[in-house]
Amino acid sequence: MGGRLLRYQRGWIAALAVLTMLMLSACMLSTGENNESSLMSVAELHHTESDDVRDNEAHLTYWAGLSNNAASIKSNLEDIPFFQEWKRRTGVNVTFMNPPLNQGKEAFNVMITSGHLPDMIEYEWMNYPGGPEKAIHDGIILPLNELIEEHAPHFKQFLEEHPEIDRQIKTADGSYYVFPFIQAEDKLRTYQGPIIRKDWLDELKLPVPETIEEWHTVLTAFKEQKGVPAPLTILGNSNPLSGIESGGFVGAYGIRKGFYMEDGAVKFGPMEPEYKEFLALFRSWYAEGLIDQHFATTDTETQDMNMTMERSGAAIWNAGAGIGTWLPKIREERPSAELIAAPYPVLSEGMRPKFGQLAPEVGISGGVALSGSIQNAEAAIRMLDYGYGEEGHLLFNFGMEGLSYEMIDGYPTYTDLILNNKDKLSPSQALAMYTRASYFGPFVQDIRYLEQYYTLPEQKEAIQIWADTDASLHLLPALPKSEMENAELSAIMQEVDKHVDEVSLKIIMGIEPLSEFDSYIQQLKSMNIEQAIAIQQQALDRYNSGARHP
Repeated sequence: MGGRLLRYQRGWIAALAVLTMLMLSACMLSTGENNESSLMSVAELHHTESDDVRDNEAHLTYWAGLSNNAASIKSNLEDIPFFQEWKRRTGVNVTFMNPPLNQGKEAFNVMITSGHLPDMIEYEWMNYPGGPEKAIHDGIILPLNELIEEHAPHFKQFLEEHPEIDRQIKTADGSYYVFPFIQAEDKLRTYQGPIIRKDWLDELKLPVPETIEEWHTVLTAFKEQKGVPAPLTILGNSNPLSGIESGGFVGAYGIRKGFYMEDGAVKFGPMEPEYKEFLALFRSWYAEGLIDQHFATTDTETQDMNMTMERSGAAIWNAGAGIGTWLPKIREERPSAELIAAPYPVLSEGMRPKFGQLAPEVGISGGVALSGSIQNAEAAIRMLDYGYGEEGHLLFNFGMEGLSYEMIDGYPTYTDLILNNKDKLSPSQALAMYTRASYFGPFVQDIRYLEQYYTLPEQKEAIQIWADTDASLHLLPALPKSEMENAELSAIMQEVDKHVDEVSLKIIMGIEPLSEFDSYIQQLKSMNIEQAIAIQQQALDRYNSGARHP
């Protein structure tokens, strides 16, 4: 490799040394021979040593996190067949690099501090202090307008055909900064909601719950008649109420735990009087033992155990990682078990759910930006543009024809390598080896991936049930903001979110009385939550009018 790449690698490794935990965490990655035996390198597949790579071009580096599914098979992006094939097809001389699993944010911060930046960085750029506009002004990443205009024909065409997405991937001053992950179809954007044990409902002669009152009846029956210690399990690993942030239960009161819009006006759910009603509900349910008493710290592994070991009968989670994972395991012991989706709860019978999980069109994972120190931006753009063209679309979503998919009557159909892997890789694990369909990246996700990924009828039905909400009317788009707006909003919300979670947790668990809500509201105001709402409103108004920040 060239001297520049070696200097970058030495600098980055030296910087990471200050965080011992990052290096130690890599030891936990699984690379067992059984999981690797069915994998075929691109060199083996094409009987070549990637001879299409243009050796006369400067070496490039690409930094991205490793998905959990990929990490269970390989510990490095370089060893994953998809990335090998992407390099081969584009002819770009690139080295892929990744931080230890689940420590991307820490590694990113160290990398920024060290000043040793890779050429392409895949990151959640909205989370950069001051936002992407600040990252450009800091020289961390490049504005991409001219590069896209001159060297990214596929991406340029897509943006011209989708102006609503074009508006969401610019800074407030109109600069493109990233090649994003895009979910253009609504069906791709809903994947999470309430899940419940249907066989238990049948045994107890109870209907699938729709209203809050019906949910109370069901959870009480699970506890008293089934002897379940944690009838409802929800996640709390990223914050104490992360499991309900998309609208589960709190949405029944006409709000969500976060920003949303109502008739063009931006609102913040935890500021509304209805949030007090939600807290009263969960406070009561917690006292009655209807909610997992450890909900504030429940991670995905614990939630999995709660459901598969029948410690819980209901949850809010995904069609894939929830129903697709839990139901086969439960049926190993109880073949007649049924696990189905329930609608998002409402207050009164016949009401339509106002909120439910709905991902934004432009993935919150951000996308791939070019570092300010890149020496061969044109080659990087050529590589990133590939995912938005016809051939790249098939590679990113379905992998390699003849290996991971076959084209049958014009439909890219996954092979047994993906859906019935001989080495017992799950579909999500196999997909992570040969595609990027099941996690984020610089491409447009294809609905045909989802049609095959959800193999259980319960999963396919779940998506239809969970999508039956008015969430699209209230979800804020990705709103471009100025550097100053981003910095101010970030500073305010860091304190506000912490306060919301702390007080919510104390009220639900009975540590603080419900009457504490009034002083909690005053404290939010003293933290300038109203200014945060105003910033979001200004950004929304500009977005709707098509104006830029002056």
